[in-house]
Amino acid sequence: MERGERGGRRRRVLIADDESIIRLDLGEMLANLGYEVIGEVGDGAAAVELAMRLRPDLVIMDIKMPGMDGITAARELTRERVAPVLLLTAYSERELVERAKEAGIVAYLVKPFREAELMPAIEIALSRFAEFQLVEREVHSLKEALETRKLVEQAKGVLMETHGLKESEAFHRIRKASMDTRKSMREIAEAILLAHQLEKST
Repeated sequence: MERGERGGRRRRVLIADDESIIRLDLGEMLANLGYEVIGEVGDGAAAVELAMRLRPDLVIMDIKMPGMDGITAARELTRERVAPVLLLTAYSERELVERAKEAGIVAYLVKPFREAELMPAIEIALSRFAEFQLVEREVHSLKEALETRKLVEQAKGVLMETHGLKESEAFHRIRKASMDTRKSMREIAEAILLAHQLEKST
């Protein structure tokens, strides 16, 4: 399978950045990695409009853009369940990353970045979005899904740290425990976090 492909087709990516040189460089990197760039825009509002129309597999978007910024645009795309968003940020924008998490952003990449860093970030974004869709189907509410996903992310971190698991393995363990015990993923995540806190306090 060519890089950037899954299920026999290339992943379709929309780029949103107000700097044309960034869009050009990013487009070349994505093409080299086997992804298909289906559109490029320079502001958040245009990114939302085009993403709604084209339904890409992923949107790569800068945080700071004229008009609607990347976080606001990403929140809109998350609310409409359009596509996962990979945010581009700078070291000076760490506080914006916290805002991004509240908006349901699944991954971000710090500029400047190399081509070798791009594909792992994309795969994380796609994987976390798939997890988010599973969580949302379980709870039937976007707000609840976002809150549950935060707890699941924290519980995954605990499992990765204490059992040396990969991120996907940690999620699978939470998902399996949920199915085996007929409890929600939120309840499993809360139980993992509580057990970890108790262990740290003793």
